[in-house]
Amino acid sequence: MKRRSLRAFALYALVITTCAILVFPIYWLVVTALSEPSQLRQLPPSFWPSEPRWGVFGQIMVERPILLWLGNSALAAIGAVAISMVVSVLAGYSLSRFRVRGGQSLGLFILTAKMLPATLLVIPLFGIFRNLELIGSLWSIILAHATLIIPFTTWMLKGYFDTIPRELEQAAMVDGCSPLGAMVRVILPVSAPGLAATALYGFVLSWSDYAYARTFLTNAQGNWTANLGITTMKGEYISNWSDISAASILVALPILAIYLFLERYLVGGLTAGAEK
Repeated sequence: MKRRSLRAFALYALVITTCAILVFPIYWLVVTALSEPSQLRQLPPSFWPSEPRWGVFGQIMVERPILLWLGNSALAAIGAVAISMVVSVLAGYSLSRFRVRGGQSLGLFILTAKMLPATLLVIPLFGIFRNLELIGSLWSIILAHATLIIPFTTWMLKGYFDTIPRELEQAAMVDGCSPLGAMVRVILPVSAPGLAATALYGFVLSWSDYAYARTFLTNAQGNWTANLGITTMKGEYISNWSDISAASILVALPILAIYLFLERYLVGGLTAGAEK
């Protein structure tokens, strides 16, 4: 009994320590945002400001077009996810259901594309978008993010489709559905948790991108994404880290809200395969 209590105590201590390590950077980001710039240079550091600047968030939205940047990030992410999901559903379903010559090699090719770093694709994509006159447009970001998301979402959906019994499509086709109709009417509704989880991961990949936005967007603030806009707040000689931290919190809030709202779909998408 005593040994079991010690194991439980060690487990709880490990969980609490891990959570503290993971949460502390977020806590320190909030502390930095609410502190005066002079307090950030104090030694020893203060773990909570004596007079928190709660108005810094409203001040940032007045001084910088944060809402516009957030809107651009949302449009880019939604557009990229929409394109990626259409392509990934068809590609993942094909890789899961159809056994054709070269299918395994094609799947490995898609997996290899997922392993390529985003910076490796910047130069060829820039040449393509320049010829199409898309440099400076959000369409360049949408298409670039789609190239980043599709390999990941294709393999994620393929693995999910593999867990769904083929008998569902066969029964639908016996009732008169075509293969495409069986996928749309039977498989996709059953795959709703997996589709939601995949779309959420794709949204996060697009939202967190900086390299493509920095390369393809122009110097006009009107088409900047949130991550690109925040980097411009850093001065050449002086940087107001309080304002930068406050803007970072505002950019992180939408993702946090989406995770909280779609948590049940995310967990369901990750566990439904085992249940089936």
